[in-house]
Amino acid sequence: MKITDVDVWVVNLPLVNPFTSSFETKTGETRTVVRIRTDDGVEGWGETMWGRPVAAIVRSMAPDLIGTSPFALESFHRKQHMVPFFHGYLGYAAIAAVDVACWDAMGKATGQSVTDLLGGPVRDEVPITALVTRADAPGAGGADLPAVLAEHAVRVVTEGGFEAVKLKGTKDCAGDVAILRAVRQALPAVNLRVDPNAAWSVPDSVRAGIALEELDLEYLEDPCAGIEGMSQVKAKVRIPLCTNMCVVRFEEFAPAMRLNAVDVIHGDVYKWGGIAATKALAAHCETFGLGMNLHSGGELGIATAAHLAVVAATPVLSRAIDSMYYLHADDIIEPLHLENGRLRVPAGPGLGVSVDEDKLRHYAAVNERDGDLTG
Repeated sequence: MKITDVDVWVVNLPLVNPFTSSFETKTGETRTVVRIRTDDGVEGWGETMWGRPVAAIVRSMAPDLIGTSPFALESFHRKQHMVPFFHGYLGYAAIAAVDVACWDAMGKATGQSVTDLLGGPVRDEVPITALVTRADAPGAGGADLPAVLAEHAVRVVTEGGFEAVKLKGTKDCAGDVAILRAVRQALPAVNLRVDPNAAWSVPDSVRAGIALEELDLEYLEDPCAGIEGMSQVKAKVRIPLCTNMCVVRFEEFAPAMRLNAVDVIHGDVYKWGGIAATKALAAHCETFGLGMNLHSGGELGIATAAHLAVVAATPVLSRAIDSMYYLHADDIIEPLHLENGRLRVPAGPGLGVSVDEDKLRHYAAVNERDGDLTG
């Protein structure tokens, strides 16, 4: 079984509503989609973060893939080990696109789901997090904003059945604290989180963290920048600290442990370079007594299916994961169904999803016309 073809598309898909964080407001997602084909007719699909720069890296790796087996992933990762060194996050994302496509092909070739290939399911549905941003309260501001966003959060939780709510924080940490107080008062039973994407200083993180202790947050995610800064905050705040920014490579794990900087690490198949790397991160977290969750970079259906397969086969991933999937206006697969705040792990060989190639071509044409979305 040998790979004969590697095809790459870049697609732009719209979001239902604008999504705001401390560093951007975006109205859609740009994603890179990869298909591998083998000499015995098996297809494997992958999807990853970002657009044309990542697609170019995938295309540069294609000659190394032709003639190799999709099962030869260790050899593939060894051969491409310098790609992240030269390209950073983009390199990890490109490698992950191919990695996921190979896992999909392996599952289809053996008649097994990716979950089964990873050791079998410990759960068959995955709770996801309701994401709340200031863009969800258009026109509201000042003293009115916390109440308006709390009302929005109640509506989202009631309609979607979510068990966890995450506020995307801003540089206005005092305003974020006020919003969280209003959300907690309106939703006393949900798991509540905030993620300012390292927009707060260390002193502001400590001040805000102490103010938030009474709200019983599940965790405080990346309030400030860097392992050293997070360590200082953790020493003074009695809320678990989570990161998706200061521990994003295995080289950063040991320093974070030595400085006691984090309690929960966000993995991501597409930021860590593939499915096996994400499973290895889970093993690290379990060994050191840390919690783990999954970050969302705007996954469409293919990428979401891969995340669901990993969660299904990984006991430590017991929290409601971050997922922007429900915020997309469309998909390039038959949409996954959200029920009671949960996504069911797709059944069937490989990732268990089928690509709608008409929609794939349509949204690729949108990217060709408009270019990559940048916010």
